[in-house]
Amino acid sequence: MSVQRGQLHNQSFTTLVEQFRQNVQETLSAIRTIVADAKLNDSQKVVLIDGVLNEKSAKPAQVEQQIDEFKQSAVKIQQGQDYFALLETRSLKLQHRVAYIIRQVQFAPNCSKPALWAALCHYQQQDGNVDKSAPVDFLAEDQRAALTATDGKFRVSLYKALFFVEVAETIKSGALNLLHSEKFRSLDEYMIQKADWEANRAEYLQRARLEGFADCKATLKALEKTLDARYKETNQNLIAGNNPCLTIRADGSFHVSTPKQEEVECLSLGTFFPERKYISMLEMLATVDHATNFLDEFEHWQIKYQRARPVKKILFAGIIGYGCDIGHSKLAEISKQIDDGELDNAVNWYFSLQNVQGANDRILRLTNRMSLPNIYRNQSDVLHTSSDGQKIEVAVDSLNANYSYKYLGKDKGVSVVTFIDMRDLMWHSTVISSAEREAAYVIDGLMHNDVIKSDIHSTDTHGYSEVIFASTYLLDFEFAPRIKGVSRQQLYAFKHRKHYEEQGYLILPDHYIRENYFEDQWDDVLRFIATIRLKVTTASQLFKRLNSYSKQHPLYRALKEFGKIPKTLFILKYCDDLQFRQAIEKQLNKVEGSNKFSKAVSFGHNQEFIQSEKEDQEIAEACRRLIKNAAVCWNYLYLSQELASEKNEERRAELIEAIRNGSVATWKHFNLHGEFDFSDERMVDSMGLAVPKNPDWKSD
Repeated sequence: MSVQRGQLHNQSFTTLVEQFRQNVQETLSAIRTIVADAKLNDSQKVVLIDGVLNEKSAKPAQVEQQIDEFKQSAVKIQQGQDYFALLETRSLKLQHRVAYIIRQVQFAPNCSKPALWAALCHYQQQDGNVDKSAPVDFLAEDQRAALTATDGKFRVSLYKALFFVEVAETIKSGALNLLHSEKFRSLDEYMIQKADWEANRAEYLQRARLEGFADCKATLKALEKTLDARYKETNQNLIAGNNPCLTIRADGSFHVSTPKQEEVECLSLGTFFPERKYISMLEMLATVDHATNFLDEFEHWQIKYQRARPVKKILFAGIIGYGCDIGHSKLAEISKQIDDGELDNAVNWYFSLQNVQGANDRILRLTNRMSLPNIYRNQSDVLHTSSDGQKIEVAVDSLNANYSYKYLGKDKGVSVVTFIDMRDLMWHSTVISSAEREAAYVIDGLMHNDVIKSDIHSTDTHGYSEVIFASTYLLDFEFAPRIKGVSRQQLYAFKHRKHYEEQGYLILPDHYIRENYFEDQWDDVLRFIATIRLKVTTASQLFKRLNSYSKQHPLYRALKEFGKIPKTLFILKYCDDLQFRQAIEKQLNKVEGSNKFSKAVSFGHNQEFIQSEKEDQEIAEACRRLIKNAAVCWNYLYLSQELASEKNEERRAELIEAIRNGSVATWKHFNLHGEFDFSDERMVDSMGLAVPKNPDWKSD
């Protein structure tokens, strides 16, 4: 509506701007003429220029008066009869889309706007048939006045339009909630129930490992001490010249550079894999299944199902059909010893998201128990992980797909968020709309897996927010994102800037931590984190609900303000520790390599999803991840065997160095695309095409 109202007055506004432009041009032209006149002395020129300015001054005043009148007119039209008339004409189209939904949806009775609640109950009781008896107290005074037409009739269409708009705005603000909704229930409905929390707070804190944060003031006091120490260490290293990568600009801002790690001269890891023998995908999957029995996770959906399980090759075909985006019908058609009916039955009854994730976890458990993968750890007790999203087109209509012009152009697609650790173990993935931000799903990945336990987690800028900093800190993860333009980020402290200036510091806080923002909300902050830790509700659902409010929810504001503390701690450490920055870069390169691996596996349909439903897309992505994890596991098994059998110490040292400086997420020795059949029967025309004797397509 606001766009349409703006268009109504666009021509008038353009006219005013043009008048301004012409007036300025005339004034400048007159002044140039006076200045260029050689017959006039300086005093005469000054007098004439002053006269021109006085003469022209009336026109700007007139134009300014016209602008003031224009603004007043726009306000009147926005709030007055012309606006209401336009709204009334659009009402019928809005009713067709909204009326039935509002009549049927069950709203929660805890609405904080009683007047609107009375109107909503009346509307539903009357099945949408309203008249002049409908409640109007929820409307503003001018809106109520506009409901009566000049002939005294009640403007029903205008009432419904105003009613629908108010309902939508009230839902978005959180004052009105739905009883049954994924996104628009009351925030308390997603979290541990308030009464249960208050009755069993100590138990919940113990189960969620939050006892150390139970006292807000004690938590803040400890953080203040830690933050002061970090400011001191970072500044002392800078002043002493121990940090040449950190420089201070003339305006007081800082710049930090991250040189690449020195390359180690060693043999390529690929030279140690079979050179003249390509391992088929089927052989690789079968070998890893023999070591892990991951196919045992594929159970029938019905618990009492007694029929025999599909043979292994059928389940392998299902994994390849999904993971490579070939499609199961096509795969059965082009494969030997695969029956279309058997494959279709196996996919329908044995391929659930839970089953495929369970199969992935079996492979991860075996790889996690091996000693060789630990060669990539910088510290034996610290596991660095990362996540990143990859935009992928969807070849069919899908509610989960959306536009992303930067990455997908005019096509719709989704974003596949993959989680990987420093040993190349891909321990979680999810498929979200390409329009969604990845930050809301970072905590989901960290909390999902019971096999891989992250200590430090890195993302790019898309996966970072101050709320994520707060949540990861309270969940005992170190969050270490690569933030674009980190020097432009604001730094915070419990003490004022002057306190640090007096100590001669160069890296200084920009703002003061507003403790009152989260002190009053601290109990709800702990309940929010306990809800995530105990997996009552996923973090992404909670974040989406918090973000859906038109105004910042007090809990969201509290989390955001608290998150500024660990964010500042991270930035100070990031600026001060070159090895820390290089480790972040290296780990993010791991997930970039995983995305390339996905493209190599997904060759069947030009790296596009051929599934429309979100769950089917999740299954396809989990199968793709299963293939990648199986390949990594196979590589570790092969390299472990090579190390065990190698008797030449020099050759063994070369292999260890190649592994340490390479990546086991390599696939050049695997035959991912299948085999070609050059048998005689394949050269026979199966369609019986007739060759014309006199082709009519030849030109004369």
